[in-house]
Amino acid sequence: MSTVHMICGPLGAGKTTFARRLERQQTALRFTHDEWMVRLYGTDPPADRFPEYAERVSTLVNTFWPKCVEMGWEVILDFDFWKRSERDATRSIAAAHGATTILYWLECPKATAWQRIERRNSEPNTLFITPATFEALWPQFEPPDPDEGARLIAELTHPSV
Repeated sequence: MSTVHMICGPLGAGKTTFARRLERQQTALRFTHDEWMVRLYGTDPPADRFPEYAERVSTLVNTFWPKCVEMGWEVILDFDFWKRSERDATRSIAAAHGATTILYWLECPKATAWQRIERRNSEPNTLFITPATFEALWPQFEPPDPDEGARLIAELTHPSV
């Protein structure tokens, strides 16, 4: 039986760093939404088109990972999962394809998250996040409810932060 590893947390919490580590540990196929965005639309897509582009990426990725699960592969979904409804929908899809799920919840202080975003913004091939975007999106994250059984990963240490 396959496992779908779901990574959730706000911007800058360390989700992709954790997902990459987990990928090596689990020999799993990792799907990172931001990496697909950058490959398809660049590092700084226009704000007015961003929702459309993000939806296209989600649709594309969501056609692939269930097929991987059907083939018996471990899958890591580095998708933010900011809303309970998104987490529930993904758990349902995984179950329909015969997989179990593990939800990892990454959290860190807001100031640390912004430091990470600033560092990441200076790196090539990463999705650029403005301070205004960070401030607007940070409060939109809905932490997992106790009944979701999330594994809390608090303040993941980054090499440079």
